[in-house]
Amino acid sequence: MQKNITIAVDAMGGDNSPKKVLEGINYNFDNNNNVFYKIFGNKEIIKKNIPKSIPSNSYEIIHTDDEVKGTDSALSAAKRGKNTSMWLAIESVKNKQSDIVISAGNTGALFIIAKLNLKMIENIDKPALSGLWPNKIGTNIVLDLGANVECNEKNLIDFSLMGSSLFKALFPEESPKVALLNIGIEEIKGNEVVKNTYKKLSSQKNKMFEFKGYIEGNRMMDGDVNVIVTDGFTGNVALKTAEGTANLITTELKKAMTNNIVGKFSSLLNIKNINNFKKRLDPRRYNGAILLGLDHAVVKSHGSTDHIGFANSLNLCEKIVKGNLIDKIKQSID
Repeated sequence: MQKNITIAVDAMGGDNSPKKVLEGINYNFDNNNNVFYKIFGNKEIIKKNIPKSIPSNSYEIIHTDDEVKGTDSALSAAKRGKNTSMWLAIESVKNKQSDIVISAGNTGALFIIAKLNLKMIENIDKPALSGLWPNKIGTNIVLDLGANVECNEKNLIDFSLMGSSLFKALFPEESPKVALLNIGIEEIKGNEVVKNTYKKLSSQKNKMFEFKGYIEGNRMMDGDVNVIVTDGFTGNVALKTAEGTANLITTELKKAMTNNIVGKFSSLLNIKNINNFKKRLDPRRYNGAILLGLDHAVVKSHGSTDHIGFANSLNLCEKIVKGNLIDKIKQSID
């Protein structure tokens, strides 16, 4: 059976691995059978846990006893990492044996090992961590989410180009609309880096995206823009705030719908709307952060997600490869 896309999977990273990783592969394969999985990790454990419903010609297990622990520092993981499942998975992409790599393991280690093995795209100075967020009418790309605490104007412009390329790869029928995250929408607001980036993006015509100026944090979900650019410090704070708010809303809604007879009766009457609401805010739907700027895409699945979330990250990998993300970034930078 001919496969179109090969995904290198670090099976040993994240909570409840490799079980959740292998169940995620099974779920992904059920919905899409044009992917070949190169699975890196302890062969004996993987063979015990891999679902029998996955055809044996759809995967290959590459054995290693070593793995990056969640408690490892990024530096120590990189120093001893050449025989870990994470290192070997990334090396598979480097050697062109796989198209893309995914791991739910140690985030810092993944970034360090990826940068040690993969080259930066020419003319890009810093990689950026991007994520998918829901908005009122679709999906946002937000970057940087923590790879770079400090950024200059060129970095933010590069992030605009890379984020727009990712958006086009994932949503080819839509047009990227870029905004800079800021403390106000007036031109005089913000620090010097943000203001200088605004001036440059406003003065340059770019075929890759439409520049929409500034956006404030409370308008990020409105859907007026779909690529939101910021430095890694601000982006990470915004991400954690959004995750906490979503968890609060869903928890309080569940409590209100189950703590008395009226609530339970109301929830039964509105079960369809409630389920749609929960599905819309389900973080598993948006699982998968993408490290942009390297000559191959690296996808980081949330370590605590379940097999559904991991399967969604595998689906993201497929879309990235099919959408020719790296080529789009190179063309936009040129």
